[in-house]
Amino acid sequence: QVQLVESGGGLVQAGGSLRLSCAASGSGFSSIAMAWYRQAPGKQRELVARITTTFRTTNYADSVKGRFAISINNAKNTMWLQMNSLKPEDTAVYYCNAQTRNNYGVLSDYWGQGTQVTVSS
Repeated sequence: QVQLVESGGGLVQAGGSLRLSCAASGSGFSSIAMAWYRQAPGKQRELVARITTTFRTTNYADSVKGRFAISINNAKNTMWLQMNSLKPEDTAVYYCNAQTRNNYGVLSDYWGQGTQVTVSS
């Protein structure tokens, strides 16, 4: 079992910055990739950024390219999302996601509880 805990959300003015963190804990697994998703009221959850843990390949939603940066630490159990030049349309609940493989090769998907990001105009 994997637990994901996000932190770093809050209220910020447009043009400001926030840094989200996601800490993964558990045993008997290795992560394949980690990602940030977000869901605004009345909208579907969407992928914001994703990073693979082996080669650290990244991909971003077009709406955040050049403003957000995803990264992971060397132990691959903590992930960050640096968000710069924030816009009101970035307001959403941000969720941490981990794609893992356990010692038996079984793939699983885990989610954090979400952290609110609110950008005021």
